[in-house]
Amino acid sequence: MPTPDDTQQRLLQTAGEIFAEKGFEGTTVREICQRAEVNIAAVNYYFRDKERLYIEAVKQACREDNERLPLPEWPKGVSAKTRLREFIRTMAQRMLGNDRPRWHTQLLLREMAHPTEACAELVQEQIRPNAQVLSGILKELFPAVSESTRWLIGFSIMGQIVFHKAFQPVVTQLAGEKESAAYDAGLLARHITRFCLAALGLEPPFGKGKP
Repeated sequence: MPTPDDTQQRLLQTAGEIFAEKGFEGTTVREICQRAEVNIAAVNYYFRDKERLYIEAVKQACREDNERLPLPEWPKGVSAKTRLREFIRTMAQRMLGNDRPRWHTQLLLREMAHPTEACAELVQEQIRPNAQVLSGILKELFPAVSESTRWLIGFSIMGQIVFHKAFQPVVTQLAGEKESAAYDAGLLARHITRFCLAALGLEPPFGKGKP
């Protein structure tokens, strides 16, 4: 017999997949429980109601990505430039890697397009800690830059990563199937890192140095 933790986890995974496919309004508790093969009372026991289950499923999608590829634990003395490079690479691999469950992306993009009560908790618990790491790196690199500008720089960095995930069909149409198929997580992580470092004046601009 599954332990309570097994049941709770199965509910989260199943709910996340269905919410990603149909959205909050289009999903019923009965459908989730039938697919998860649990009693309908389990939702009330573990999550109180459908809304709380949805919120926890959204956070779970982000939490699993963070735990699958945690940020490096940098020893003292590692330069801010190196930390920025490794931060960008980790975030790109989290979002663009082929091992990321498809429902994670679908559910998180749904929530960003139509934010609910889940958004505030998601940001506070899962996204803000990463953002604070990036902000700390940028503050060390550019101590004279205002906090407002640091946020804008951070959003620009993450925006490049999100683009290649959210607008992959557009990339395919513009670049062609053969070219876009070569844009794996490793290549994109290297390109985005180099682009950001060059834009921030930390590496030579494109056209100089590396081809």
